[in-house]
Amino acid sequence: MKERRALNKKYRLSTALDVDDLLMECVPYAIRLANEKYKFDPPLTVREVDRWGKMGTRADVIFEFFNDPTFYENQPVIEGAKEFVRKLSRMTEVFVSTSVYPQFMSIRALRIMKEFPEIPSDHIYMGSRKDKIDVDILFDDGMHNVLDSHAAYPILMRRPWNTEATGVLAVNNYDEFLKLVEVIADSYSVKLDRFKLSEPGVVCLVGPTGSGKNDICGQIVERCSRFERLISYTTAKMSSDNDRFNHVSLREFHKMSDNGELFELTNYANHFYGSRKADVEAILSKGKHVITVMDICGAMAMKTNFPNVVTVYVGGDRKSLITSIIERKASTDEKVKRILAIDNEKRNEQICDFSVGSADVDAAVDMILAMVGEDK
Repeated sequence: MKERRALNKKYRLSTALDVDDLLMECVPYAIRLANEKYKFDPPLTVREVDRWGKMGTRADVIFEFFNDPTFYENQPVIEGAKEFVRKLSRMTEVFVSTSVYPQFMSIRALRIMKEFPEIPSDHIYMGSRKDKIDVDILFDDGMHNVLDSHAAYPILMRRPWNTEATGVLAVNNYDEFLKLVEVIADSYSVKLDRFKLSEPGVVCLVGPTGSGKNDICGQIVERCSRFERLISYTTAKMSSDNDRFNHVSLREFHKMSDNGELFELTNYANHFYGSRKADVEAILSKGKHVITVMDICGAMAMKTNFPNVVTVYVGGDRKSLITSIIERKASTDEKVKRILAIDNEKRNEQICDFSVGSADVDAAVDMILAMVGEDK
């Protein structure tokens, strides 16, 4: 991974932004056009595009629109995208890295210059080799672009076609991304002793599978009555984790998401996980700290939605992590995904407020309680 540069007045972080489905609608726009042209019954939906590329389903029809120049001329700008670029331009140097057919490059360039005047025309790069872009931060909805990127912080915009991405930095919206950029900028500076939960706040434990996050979480709740564990929601049927999750049907989960009840959500091994803002507020209203285990995406969503949040990275040596994963009761495919995610998880340590080891759970608990100003 690229070494972090020391920030000073002469240096600004640099960010490369994708265009399709990050600044301008692509898949949703193509789906609307397909429904208008072919009168699908029931209508084609975005959720049917659950991976990128042709899938052998009726959703493949959207690809015909990508060969029409009028598609690129009329792509709608995503709501909030212009304000997002304006805010980001005040925080980092902004570039565009977009993959588009050569015959449509001029159309794409003119649209970008018209809709996003804050981005200089010489900051627009076109081509599919986004791994060649030398920036600090890459923001893209293409899982392959994020996984192949050499940026210090490749960040994924969650979309239905990239829900299987595991262990990568990911966000659900512009606000979460801007918060993450703030956290990244802060990670370059020396951390001062300023993370004290003198008022009820939130502690998010982040780290790879097998690092002992849940053991530490459980110990903290047992040893300090001022902490209460956040119970999240999942579509996975739990056999032994009923104290950590509420099981809901896929229909119920989508309803909660569509109603705006969930402030964070993710998909892992074809199961959805999410947390309700009302549940966090209920714990805080009792004067208690919230303790929770989340991936880095959920942790950044927590920081976006609540003001008093501490993120703690729980690490472990690679051999112990892999051994723990292998010994789990899970499918081979799920184990492979978790092992492959270890290296991606490791880079998340740099943007967490603190890090602790997992070799000694009691020692890790002591450190966390001391960090938040709580007695043992």
